[in-house]
Amino acid sequence: MTYVVTENCIRCKYTDCVEVCPVDCFHEGPNFLVIDPVECIDCSLCAPECPADAIYAADELPPDQAHFLDLNAELAQVWPVIAEARLPLGEADLWVDRGEKLQYLER
Repeated sequence: MTYVVTENCIRCKYTDCVEVCPVDCFHEGPNFLVIDPVECIDCSLCAPECPADAIYAADELPPDQAHFLDLNAELAQVWPVIAEARLPLGEADLWVDRGEKLQYLER
């Protein structure tokens, strides 16, 4: 099993989760993070660290977020690994709990 970054991360990109990951399975895009399902060891350390509550175990994904499992796998193949925390995006606090953000995902 793997953990999955979901829609609430888009346009926020808090990186608290990255700091606790023991295997560096996070990958960074312009305005979103993803988890490489091949590298994830299912340790569960990242989910409680996410200020946006955007990380779920794959078997606990809300039905409307299930497509993020494939999206994480796809983007992890092209985005670089991020292994240390960085500042969130400038307007993260304004975007953190807005819905319908998939349209803003920058690849």
